[in-house]
Amino acid sequence: MTIPLSAPDITDAEIAAVAEVLRTGRLSLGPQLEAFESAIARYTNASHAVAVSSGTAALHLAIRALNLKEGDEVILPSFTFIAVANALAYERISPVFVDIDPVTLNLDPSKVEGAITPKTRAIIAVHTFGVPADLDALKSIAQRHSLFLIEDACEALGAEYAGERVGGLADVGVFAFYPNKQITTAEGGVLVTQSPELAALVRSLRNHGRRDSADWLQHSEIGYNYRLSELHAALGLAQMQRVDAILEGREEIARGYDERLAKSEALILPPLKLSGHRISWFVYVIRLVEKYPQSDRDGLIEKMAARGIACGRYFAPIHLQPPYRSPNRVPLPFTEHIGARTLALPFFNRITDAQLDEVCETLLSLL
Repeated sequence: MTIPLSAPDITDAEIAAVAEVLRTGRLSLGPQLEAFESAIARYTNASHAVAVSSGTAALHLAIRALNLKEGDEVILPSFTFIAVANALAYERISPVFVDIDPVTLNLDPSKVEGAITPKTRAIIAVHTFGVPADLDALKSIAQRHSLFLIEDACEALGAEYAGERVGGLADVGVFAFYPNKQITTAEGGVLVTQSPELAALVRSLRNHGRRDSADWLQHSEIGYNYRLSELHAALGLAQMQRVDAILEGREEIARGYDERLAKSEALILPPLKLSGHRISWFVYVIRLVEKYPQSDRDGLIEKMAARGIACGRYFAPIHLQPPYRSPNRVPLPFTEHIGARTLALPFFNRITDAQLDEVCETLLSLL
């Protein structure tokens, strides 16, 4: 069989919702967008949600809205998707990469304080793979040093930290809805915040700097075309109506992998639970144990692909990639060690037991 790494979960309800928008003739900045934003705000317990064209756009607008500028520094993990660093680069802000915790694979708070300089303006806490970052510790550091805290929850819709859903627990939070995410709008993202002023500014920035009170050709600031269409919003709204069932199903898939792979001495499996928190399963990422070099991980990916099973190397550390590689870079031992051994297995809502069997039996036989 052929098994993809990810696949969107689209039902007749989503198709009907999108088709209905096409019949209305209202394709942008309409009622579907407002309803989707309201649904996300309610779900994340945020006062405001502003939907945009991608998670990257949401990150960029968060940075702009917080007035971070050229010459500022922002602390973030290197073990994450490159978009978070790119959003800083758009504004000529210097990323300061800090090492990760070897269990959660999130930013290690014990390493953050030592990276703060007089130029530091913010910390970006990425909820990697849907695992909540240590927000209490990061909030405490941010408050002591008068820094902004941004939640990159692009992989973590529905994750909970101390009983509260992530995204709305810092100065600003962002989500993404690419087809491999828990829910999808095909392309799209959203920024959430408790601040009405910040939300109003982001709404203006996403729409060429227009304010609500201005006419279509009047612009209050330099902005962008980061709008989310009514079609995308309708798709997302339909998906949100079954988000709880989607998240529960993904938890069940993670348990299925754990049961099939638990006896392997060659693998480190992700934790199924974290005390006091809830994981929102974005991907299922295993790690090869110490004895395996990176070449073995890369070879496994190739051999799995030859058998029709797509796998991925989540994540290639950002600080080792050409746009961000520096001869003076600070070593990040856990990031570099783990980044060379991670292997993302096929993970999507409608994966079957037969497919899980095929993936795990093939992987174990190759090991």
